[in-house]
Amino acid sequence: MAHSGTPDPAQDRAPHELDITSSTPSTPDVVSRRSLRNAEASTSAVRAPKPKTAASTSVVAASEKAKPAAKKRKGGWALNVAVMTVATGIIATMSIPAFALQEGGQSAAFGPSAADAMKKAQAQTVEVAGGVAAAAVSRDAATATSQQQLDAQKAATAAAAAAEAARQRAAASFASYASYSGPTVTDFLANPPYPSFSLSQVFSVAQQYIGTPYVYGGSTPAGFDCSGYVMYVYAQFGISLPHSVSGQAAMGKRISIQDAQPGDIVIMSGHDGFYAGNGNIMDAPDTGRSISIRPIWTSDYYIVRLGI
Repeated sequence: MAHSGTPDPAQDRAPHELDITSSTPSTPDVVSRRSLRNAEASTSAVRAPKPKTAASTSVVAASEKAKPAAKKRKGGWALNVAVMTVATGIIATMSIPAFALQEGGQSAAFGPSAADAMKKAQAQTVEVAGGVAAAAVSRDAATATSQQQLDAQKAATAAAAAAEAARQRAAASFASYASYSGPTVTDFLANPPYPSFSLSQVFSVAQQYIGTPYVYGGSTPAGFDCSGYVMYVYAQFGISLPHSVSGQAAMGKRISIQDAQPGDIVIMSGHDGFYAGNGNIMDAPDTGRSISIRPIWTSDYYIVRLGI
Protein backbone atom coordinates (compact mmCIF):
# COMPACT_ATOMS: atom_id res chain seq x y z
CA MET A 1 0.00 0.00 0.00
CA ALA A 2 1.43 3.47 -0.97
CA HIS A 3 2.26 6.09 1.57
CA SER A 4 0.20 9.24 1.98
CA GLY A 5 1.07 11.94 -0.55
CA THR A 6 2.50 9.47 -3.07
CA PRO A 7 0.54 8.87 -6.28
CA ASP A 8 -1.08 5.36 -6.35
CA PRO A 9 -0.41 3.04 -9.24
CA ALA A 10 -3.19 2.74 -11.80
CA GLN A 11 -4.08 -0.80 -10.69
CA ASP A 12 -4.73 0.38 -7.09
CA ARG A 13 -7.29 3.05 -8.12
CA ALA A 14 -10.97 2.53 -8.72
CA PRO A 15 -12.10 2.68 -12.31
CA HIS A 16 -14.08 5.88 -11.75
CA GLU A 17 -10.95 7.58 -10.40
CA LEU A 18 -9.17 7.33 -13.79
CA ASP A 19 -9.11 10.59 -15.74
CA ILE A 20 -10.06 9.50 -19.23
CA THR A 21 -10.90 12.97 -20.54
CA SER A 22 -7.60 14.73 -19.94
CA SER A 23 -5.19 14.89 -22.93
CA THR A 24 -2.13 15.35 -20.74
CA PRO A 25 -1.36 12.83 -18.02
CA SER A 26 -0.72 14.20 -14.59
CA THR A 27 1.88 11.49 -13.93
CA PRO A 28 3.96 9.21 -16.13
CA ASP A 29 1.77 6.21 -15.11
CA VAL A 30 -1.59 7.72 -16.29
CA VAL A 31 -2.53 7.31 -19.97
CA SER A 32 -5.56 8.93 -21.69
CA ARG A 33 -7.87 7.31 -24.28
CA ARG A 34 -6.52 9.65 -26.95
CA SER A 35 -3.07 8.39 -26.28
CA LEU A 36 -4.29 4.85 -26.61
CA ARG A 37 -5.98 5.57 -29.94
CA ASN A 38 -2.82 7.30 -31.22
CA ALA A 39 -0.79 4.34 -30.05
CA GLU A 40 -3.06 1.90 -31.82
CA ALA A 41 -2.92 3.97 -35.02
CA SER A 42 0.87 4.07 -34.93
CA THR A 43 0.96 0.35 -34.38
CA SER A 44 -1.23 -0.25 -37.39
CA ALA A 45 0.86 2.00 -39.59
CA VAL A 46 4.19 0.49 -38.67
CA ARG A 47 2.88 -3.14 -38.77
CA ALA A 48 5.73 -4.08 -36.50
CA PRO A 49 5.46 -5.31 -32.96
CA LYS A 50 6.87 -3.07 -30.37
CA PRO A 51 7.93 -4.05 -26.93
CA LYS A 52 5.37 -3.36 -24.26
CA THR A 53 6.20 -0.67 -21.83
CA ALA A 54 5.04 -0.34 -18.26
CA ALA A 55 2.79 2.55 -19.28
CA SER A 56 0.96 0.57 -21.95
CA THR A 57 0.54 -2.37 -19.60
CA SER A 58 -1.00 -0.06 -17.03
CA VAL A 59 -3.39 1.43 -19.61
CA VAL A 60 -4.57 -2.03 -20.80
CA ALA A 61 -5.14 -3.19 -17.24
CA ALA A 62 -7.12 -0.06 -16.46
CA SER A 63 -9.20 -0.53 -19.60
CA GLU A 64 -10.00 -4.19 -18.71
CA LYS A 65 -11.11 -3.18 -15.22
CA ALA A 66 -13.24 -0.33 -16.52
CA LYS A 67 -15.33 -2.60 -18.85
CA PRO A 68 -16.91 -4.81 -16.10
CA ALA A 69 -17.71 -1.71 -14.10
CA ALA A 70 -19.53 -0.18 -17.05
CA LYS A 71 -21.40 -3.43 -17.68
CA LYS A 72 -22.28 -3.61 -14.01
CA ARG A 73 -23.73 -0.13 -14.10
CA LYS A 74 -25.74 -0.98 -17.24
CA GLY A 75 -27.08 -4.21 -15.70
CA GLY A 76 -28.19 -2.43 -12.52
CA TRP A 77 -30.24 0.07 -14.53
CA ALA A 78 -32.06 -2.71 -16.36
CA LEU A 79 -32.84 -4.44 -13.06
CA ASN A 80 -34.23 -1.21 -11.69
CA VAL A 81 -36.47 -0.81 -14.73
CA ALA A 82 -37.72 -4.41 -14.38
CA VAL A 83 -38.49 -3.97 -10.68
CA MET A 84 -40.39 -0.75 -11.36
CA THR A 85 -42.38 -2.47 -14.14
CA VAL A 86 -43.38 -5.39 -11.86
CA ALA A 87 -44.31 -3.00 -9.05
CA THR A 88 -46.44 -0.95 -11.43
CA GLY A 89 -48.23 -4.12 -12.61
CA ILE A 90 -48.95 -5.21 -9.04
CA ILE A 91 -50.35 -1.82 -8.15
CA ALA A 92 -52.55 -1.84 -11.26
CA THR A 93 -53.80 -5.35 -10.49
CA MET A 94 -54.76 -4.32 -6.98
CA SER A 95 -56.53 -1.19 -8.14
CA ILE A 96 -58.74 -2.92 -10.79
CA PRO A 97 -61.10 -4.69 -8.29
CA ALA A 98 -61.42 -1.50 -6.29
CA PHE A 99 -62.38 0.34 -9.47
CA ALA A 100 -64.84 -2.40 -10.38
CA LEU A 101 -66.52 -2.16 -6.95
CA GLN A 102 -66.92 1.60 -7.18
CA GLU A 103 -70.61 2.54 -7.57
CA GLY A 104 -69.89 4.97 -10.37
CA GLY A 105 -67.69 2.59 -12.44
CA GLN A 106 -69.07 2.35 -16.00
CA SER A 107 -66.51 0.06 -17.60
CA ALA A 108 -67.90 -2.47 -20.07
CA ALA A 109 -66.19 -5.34 -18.21
CA PHE A 110 -67.07 -4.08 -14.71
CA GLY A 111 -70.41 -2.40 -15.35
CA PRO A 112 -73.37 -2.44 -12.88
CA SER A 113 -74.93 -5.86 -12.23
CA ALA A 114 -78.54 -6.76 -13.01
CA ALA A 115 -79.42 -6.54 -9.31
CA ASP A 116 -77.94 -2.99 -9.12
CA ALA A 117 -79.89 -1.99 -12.22
CA MET A 118 -83.12 -3.31 -10.66
CA LYS A 119 -82.44 -1.40 -7.44
CA LYS A 120 -82.01 1.85 -9.37
CA ALA A 121 -85.02 1.24 -11.60
CA GLN A 122 -88.19 3.19 -11.00
CA ALA A 123 -91.24 1.68 -9.29
CA GLN A 124 -93.18 -0.77 -11.45
CA THR A 125 -96.85 -1.74 -11.41
CA VAL A 126 -98.17 -5.29 -11.67
CA GLU A 127 -101.76 -5.73 -12.80
CA VAL A 128 -103.77 -8.76 -11.73
CA ALA A 129 -106.85 -9.81 -13.66
CA GLY A 130 -110.13 -9.44 -11.82
CA GLY A 131 -111.10 -13.02 -12.61
CA VAL A 132 -108.43 -14.54 -10.41
CA ALA A 133 -110.12 -16.65 -7.74
CA ALA A 134 -108.65 -17.39 -4.35
CA ALA A 135 -107.72 -20.98 -3.80
CA ALA A 136 -110.14 -22.85 -1.59
CA VAL A 137 -108.64 -23.91 1.72
CA SER A 138 -110.08 -26.93 3.43
CA ARG A 139 -109.50 -27.74 7.06
CA ASP A 140 -110.09 -30.94 8.89
CA ALA A 141 -113.01 -30.56 11.24
CA ALA A 142 -112.35 -31.73 14.74
CA THR A 143 -115.29 -33.36 16.51
CA ALA A 144 -115.74 -34.45 20.07
CA THR A 145 -118.33 -36.70 21.68
CA SER A 146 -120.29 -34.94 24.39
CA GLN A 147 -121.18 -36.52 27.70
CA GLN A 148 -124.82 -36.60 26.63
CA GLN A 149 -123.92 -38.58 23.52
CA LEU A 150 -121.82 -40.98 25.58
CA ASP A 151 -124.73 -41.51 27.96
CA ALA A 152 -127.06 -42.11 25.03
CA GLN A 153 -124.66 -44.66 23.59
CA LYS A 154 -124.44 -46.43 26.94
CA ALA A 155 -128.23 -46.44 27.25
CA ALA A 156 -128.61 -47.82 23.74
CA THR A 157 -126.07 -50.54 24.51
CA ALA A 158 -127.88 -51.42 27.72
CA ALA A 159 -131.24 -51.47 25.94
CA ALA A 160 -129.87 -53.75 23.25
CA ALA A 161 -128.51 -56.09 25.90
CA ALA A 162 -131.88 -56.10 27.72
CA ALA A 163 -133.74 -56.78 24.50
CA GLU A 164 -131.47 -59.70 23.73
CA ALA A 165 -132.02 -61.11 27.22
CA ALA A 166 -135.78 -60.70 26.81
CA ARG A 167 -135.68 -62.44 23.45
CA GLN A 168 -133.87 -65.36 24.99
CA ARG A 169 -136.43 -65.54 27.82
CA ALA A 170 -139.27 -65.35 25.33
CA ALA A 171 -137.77 -68.17 23.32
CA ALA A 172 -137.54 -70.27 26.45
CA SER A 173 -141.10 -69.34 27.42
CA PHE A 174 -142.44 -70.21 24.02
CA ALA A 175 -140.71 -73.58 24.17
CA SER A 176 -142.38 -74.11 27.54
CA TYR A 177 -145.68 -72.82 26.16
CA ALA A 178 -145.57 -75.32 23.31
CA SER A 179 -145.14 -78.15 25.77
CA TYR A 180 -148.11 -77.04 27.95
CA SER A 181 -150.66 -79.88 28.52
CA GLY A 182 -153.11 -78.27 31.04
CA PRO A 183 -156.65 -77.02 30.53
CA THR A 184 -157.30 -74.53 27.76
CA VAL A 185 -159.88 -71.81 27.18
CA THR A 186 -162.01 -74.31 25.27
CA ASP A 187 -161.89 -76.70 28.22
CA PHE A 188 -163.01 -73.98 30.67
CA LEU A 189 -165.85 -72.80 28.47
CA ALA A 190 -167.11 -76.39 28.18
CA ASN A 191 -166.95 -76.90 31.93
CA PRO A 192 -166.37 -73.65 33.90
CA PRO A 193 -164.80 -74.23 37.34
CA TYR A 194 -166.48 -71.02 38.74
CA PRO A 195 -170.12 -70.98 37.58
CA SER A 196 -171.10 -68.11 39.95
CA PHE A 197 -169.68 -64.77 38.71
CA SER A 198 -168.33 -61.96 40.90
CA LEU A 199 -165.68 -59.24 40.27
CA SER A 200 -163.85 -60.05 43.47
CA GLN A 201 -163.66 -63.73 42.49
CA VAL A 202 -162.43 -62.78 38.98
CA PHE A 203 -159.65 -60.64 40.50
CA SER A 204 -158.70 -63.42 42.92
CA VAL A 205 -158.39 -65.99 40.11
CA ALA A 206 -156.38 -63.49 37.98
CA GLN A 207 -153.88 -62.98 40.85
CA GLN A 208 -152.97 -66.67 40.70
CA TYR A 209 -151.05 -66.06 37.47
CA ILE A 210 -148.73 -63.27 38.69
CA GLY A 211 -145.23 -64.11 37.50
CA THR A 212 -146.34 -65.90 34.33
CA PRO A 213 -144.02 -64.83 31.50
CA TYR A 214 -145.25 -62.84 28.54
CA VAL A 215 -145.54 -64.81 25.30
CA TYR A 216 -146.85 -63.18 22.17
CA GLY A 217 -150.19 -64.88 21.28
CA GLY A 218 -150.10 -66.93 24.49
CA SER A 219 -153.33 -67.92 26.22
CA THR A 220 -152.25 -70.58 28.74
CA PRO A 221 -150.40 -70.54 32.06
CA ALA A 222 -147.30 -71.47 30.07
CA GLY A 223 -147.35 -67.89 28.71
CA PHE A 224 -149.82 -65.05 28.18
CA ASP A 225 -150.14 -61.93 26.14
CA CYS A 226 -152.41 -59.14 27.44
CA SER A 227 -155.71 -60.15 25.83
CA GLY A 228 -154.95 -63.90 26.15
CA TYR A 229 -154.57 -63.39 29.93
CA VAL A 230 -158.00 -61.68 30.27
CA MET A 231 -159.63 -64.29 27.99
CA TYR A 232 -158.24 -67.25 29.98
CA VAL A 233 -159.42 -65.88 33.36
CA TYR A 234 -162.94 -65.01 32.19
CA ALA A 235 -163.26 -68.40 30.43
CA GLN A 236 -163.14 -70.04 33.88
CA PHE A 237 -166.37 -68.18 34.69
CA GLY A 238 -168.05 -69.40 31.48
CA ILE A 239 -167.64 -66.02 29.67
CA SER A 240 -166.25 -66.33 26.11
CA LEU A 241 -164.10 -63.40 24.91
CA PRO A 242 -162.22 -62.86 21.63
CA HIS A 243 -158.43 -62.90 21.69
CA SER A 244 -158.05 -59.17 20.92
CA VAL A 245 -158.14 -55.86 22.83
CA SER A 246 -160.75 -54.22 20.60
CA GLY A 247 -163.03 -57.30 20.68
CA GLN A 248 -162.95 -57.51 24.48
CA ALA A 249 -163.68 -53.75 24.74
CA ALA A 250 -166.73 -54.25 22.54
CA MET A 251 -168.01 -57.17 24.69
CA GLY A 252 -168.27 -55.09 27.88
CA LYS A 253 -170.02 -51.99 29.18
CA ARG A 254 -168.01 -48.82 29.65
CA ILE A 255 -168.20 -47.32 33.14
CA SER A 256 -166.63 -44.30 34.85
CA ILE A 257 -163.20 -44.58 36.42
CA GLN A 258 -164.66 -43.61 39.81
CA ASP A 259 -166.94 -46.68 39.67
CA ALA A 260 -164.14 -49.08 38.66
CA GLN A 261 -163.52 -52.13 40.91
CA PRO A 262 -160.79 -54.76 40.93
CA GLY A 263 -161.71 -57.32 38.28
CA ASP A 264 -162.97 -54.73 35.75
CA ILE A 265 -161.02 -54.42 32.49
CA VAL A 266 -158.71 -51.46 31.77
CA ILE A 267 -158.75 -50.66 28.05
CA MET A 268 -155.87 -48.75 26.41
CA SER A 269 -154.74 -48.31 22.84
CA GLY A 270 -153.62 -51.82 21.88
CA HIS A 271 -153.40 -53.05 25.46
CA ASP A 272 -155.66 -54.19 28.31
CA GLY A 273 -155.54 -55.77 31.77
CA PHE A 274 -157.39 -56.09 35.07
CA TYR A 275 -158.07 -53.06 37.20
CA ALA A 276 -156.24 -53.60 40.54
CA GLY A 277 -157.60 -50.56 42.43
CA ASN A 278 -155.94 -47.31 43.51
CA GLY A 279 -154.98 -46.45 39.92
CA ASN A 280 -153.09 -49.72 39.33
CA ILE A 281 -153.31 -52.36 36.63
CA MET A 282 -152.55 -56.10 36.68
CA ASP A 283 -151.46 -57.19 33.20
CA ALA A 284 -149.13 -59.19 30.98
CA PRO A 285 -146.81 -56.35 29.90
CA ASP A 286 -144.50 -57.26 27.03
CA THR A 287 -141.69 -59.54 25.89
CA GLY A 288 -139.18 -60.32 28.59
CA ARG A 289 -141.45 -59.43 31.49
CA SER A 290 -144.04 -61.26 33.52
CA ILE A 291 -147.54 -60.59 34.89
CA SER A 292 -147.44 -58.07 37.75
CA ILE A 293 -149.35 -55.20 39.40
CA ARG A 294 -148.11 -51.70 38.51
CA PRO A 295 -149.44 -48.12 38.33
CA ILE A 296 -151.37 -47.05 35.25
CA TRP A 297 -148.85 -44.89 33.35
CA THR A 298 -151.25 -42.96 31.11
CA SER A 299 -154.47 -41.01 31.35
CA ASP A 300 -155.64 -42.28 27.98
CA TYR A 301 -157.63 -45.29 29.14
CA TYR A 302 -161.19 -46.26 30.15
CA ILE A 303 -162.91 -48.99 32.15
CA VAL A 304 -165.07 -51.83 30.78
CA ARG A 305 -167.15 -54.18 32.98
CA LEU A 306 -168.18 -57.69 31.87
CA GLY A 307 -170.91 -60.05 33.24
CA ILE A 308 -173.69 -57.49 33.67
